Amino acid sequence: MATGLDRIDWTAPWLAPWQARGQAIADRVVRGDSCAQALNAFGSPESPVRFVAQEVLPAAEAYEAYIYRTRQVPTREGLHDFFNGLCWLHFPHTKVRLNALQAEQIARSGVHSVRGAARDGITVFDENAAFFQGPDALWQALTAKDWQQLFVTLRPQWAQAQLVLFGHALMEKLVTPRKGITAHVYRVPSSARGLAEIDAWMAQDLSADKLASKPFAHLPVLGVPGWWLANAEFGFYDDASVFRAPRARNETV
Repeated sequence: MATGLDRIDWTAPWLAPWQARGQAIADRVVRGDSCAQALNAFGSPESPVRFVAQEVLPAAEAYEAYIYRTRQVPTREGLHDFFNGLCWLHFPHTKVRLNALQAEQIARSGVHSVRGAARDGITVFDENAAFFQGPDALWQALTAKDWQQLFVTLRPQWAQAQLVLFGHALMEKLVTPRKGITAHVYRVPSSARGLAEIDAWMAQDLSADKLASKPFAHLPVLGVPGWWLANAEFGFYDDASVFRAPRARNETV
């Protein structure tokens, strides 16, 4: 049985878009299904992949290349691969696009201990991205790391915004919430309504060159208003070890 799935708090606000299907799948695993079995039970005939046991992955073949070749996702028993499967079910077009970009990079350059810029950007997105939709003023404050502006002065504007988690490692970390958990945030136009439209837009927008440039804003996700009780006290944002000031222009990255 996959360990840890019984620890997921499906009432957490960041899991709201995932709860209905995710909780039902997790319940099946807790009752004895493997992760792969439970995820397949909630797939549709149009699903681009099937989930299989990790053991079917050939030792000599890269994980991403195997998925691209077989349309099968090797799946271990645990939170990380459970949330990865859930991402495949909710954002199938985005995941297919990311997998194709990874496979293209592997075919071109092989697999090395150090990824190139494109593979690194694709992996960061896949593991830790969140999607932001909202007013320009919020996005500008976020990219400037102006935390007081973002979370205090402009706090009422968060009623017009949403942050949707995507990265499966990010969701795994949030099973045990802590203040410093940070997402790599990618902006999505507000015209994309609902997960299906976000998925379709994202699959068209992503490219290896774009992801190589690391087009992300860094957001400590428990700072989102309404996501964590402690952030109702504005002193929450004074912790400079979490809500860090932007780098000076002449500072070495």
